[in-house]
Amino acid sequence: MGILEKIQEIEAEMARTQRNKATEYHLGQLKARLAKLRTELQAPSSKGGPGEGFDVQKYGDGRCALIGFPSVGKSSLLTILTGTESEAAAYEFTTLTCIPGVIHYNDAKIQLLDLPGIIEGAAQGKGRGRQVIAVCKSADLLLMVLDATKPWYHREILTRELESVGMRLNRSPPNIYFKKKKTGGVSINSTMPLTRMDDKLIQRVLQEYKIHNCELLFKEDCSVDDLIDVIEGNRRYVKCLYVYNKVDMCSMEEVDEIAHRPNSIPISCSLKLNMDGLLERIWDMMALCRVYTKKVGHKPDFSEPVVLTNDRGGTTMEAMCKQIHNTLTREFKYALVWGVSSKHMPQRVGLTHQLADEDVVQVVKAKVQAEDGRGRFKTTSDKPLRIADREKKAALKT
Repeated sequence: MGILEKIQEIEAEMARTQRNKATEYHLGQLKARLAKLRTELQAPSSKGGPGEGFDVQKYGDGRCALIGFPSVGKSSLLTILTGTESEAAAYEFTTLTCIPGVIHYNDAKIQLLDLPGIIEGAAQGKGRGRQVIAVCKSADLLLMVLDATKPWYHREILTRELESVGMRLNRSPPNIYFKKKKTGGVSINSTMPLTRMDDKLIQRVLQEYKIHNCELLFKEDCSVDDLIDVIEGNRRYVKCLYVYNKVDMCSMEEVDEIAHRPNSIPISCSLKLNMDGLLERIWDMMALCRVYTKKVGHKPDFSEPVVLTNDRGGTTMEAMCKQIHNTLTREFKYALVWGVSSKHMPQRVGLTHQLADEDVVQVVKAKVQAEDGRGRFKTTSDKPLRIADREKKAALKT
């Protein structure tokens, strides 16, 4: 029996099992077994050579990926936002590969990827779905393009396909400390009462993964799905913005309902409606931090900022120094900061200071030390201390 058949058998057993207090331990074991099989299904096969993928080199300060069903307007949206020509037609699967573009917004460069449309069952490889989802895992923000005239459950289908391969949309990682050990047995502790599972269910899940020695500390009230995600350790937590296209074919009540849904925005590619609002939502969800540099005795350089983000190294002073040059952190002495993050103008800060958007930073380096321990200007002479060590000049010729 193959992996897909085992997954279908477990899903069928979970569907027909009645959910109550007596079956929660069995369902927990089935969820752990299902997660193991899905992880095994996504592992690269050792047979044959590498297949053709959609690998695109990272460019700019952030990456967005357009994902959705065929013929929902992804290619048209790419053309409007970036100016990159992507073929658009009235038939499905017009786009067959990954087409990149660049959005220039607020002095930052955001890479936008147009991916082929996916169908139900993409997580199992239907319609080159695995290649599409692999590119989505490398994105900082997902733009799930949906047809506003189609049924509402299309969003749930796409979410289910992404979650089955280890992607979690608009969620933060569970606050669970997990560490495997060689001896000592299983240690389970929590800082608050666990209402959604007990020690017996935790033991069942650990037995399914053949973990007999570990340390667990729950810092929040988590479910068994959160515990499985922490044990697997390969989950990707991505922000997702639901973009509803073709709202020009809907009534005002439907557009108002879409606009009030969380993480959703209505647009129209044919009439180019609400494109500025879409760019603002992309900027807010990516949370990019622009930092302007300043030389000593000069005005700040507002032409090319250093763009930081929490998904790419953080927004600390150390992350900014590393982005400028690798050796700057070793030569760093202190920095002067003007902006929202400073308590006064200017504030002298260190490497751990958290920067805010549109801050101005002046980095002061430490004095350059030579190999002999002296600075740039010598304070002692190189002449020998004893007269006997001095070099004798040759006698003058007469």
